[in-house]
Amino acid sequence: MADVSPLEQIRDRLALAVGENAVFDGWTAKAVESAAAQLGIDPAQARVAFPRRKAAMVDAYIGGVDREMEMRLPAAKLAKMKIRERIRALVWTRLEIMGPAREAVRSALSILAMPQNVPLATRIAWRSADVMWRLAGDTSTDFNHYTKRMTLGAVYASTLIAWLDDSSEGWSDTAAFLDRRIENVMQFEKWKAQWRSQEHFSLSRFLGRLRYPPQ
Repeated sequence: MADVSPLEQIRDRLALAVGENAVFDGWTAKAVESAAAQLGIDPAQARVAFPRRKAAMVDAYIGGVDREMEMRLPAAKLAKMKIRERIRALVWTRLEIMGPAREAVRSALSILAMPQNVPLATRIAWRSADVMWRLAGDTSTDFNHYTKRMTLGAVYASTLIAWLDDSSEGWSDTAAFLDRRIENVMQFEKWKAQWRSQEHFSLSRFLGRLRYPPQ
């Protein structure tokens, strides 16, 4: 693992607290100052360590969510679950981590939706989906590697939107929504496996006919 500089360590410590303070202060330097005071970090160091642009602040916050998710769901814990349970636990844990900053997350999505920030938003979404699949135990390196991350990214994004507007007790509506989306993912993965098997067979037959055309 690459060494982390002192400033990066400060940034990482601040990340989640900045998001929580952004609920009141917005994605501004004020949120960084409030987070630094909350954590006992020198405000001057905090200003240097944490990004100043709003989109970069959101990026740092989501990186903090990724790291906290990894801490809460170590490999030994996930290994005891079935694959769909792992995916559900990972997505749900992210929502729990972001709970104290829910209104700031809403504004963060608006920031990332700005045209100039779309490339960054795409990288962030891919990174989070990749972290979740890696924690879930995925080791694929072929085309499947990409389709899994695209599918999970879509599931997570739609669940996040549902969660932001969920006023049900214990986010029960979001939980039901997430369960339906994960079921869709499992069906899609099953279909892909069947398609690959059938396609391989069809391709072999087709190639054979090219070599030995019917008489």
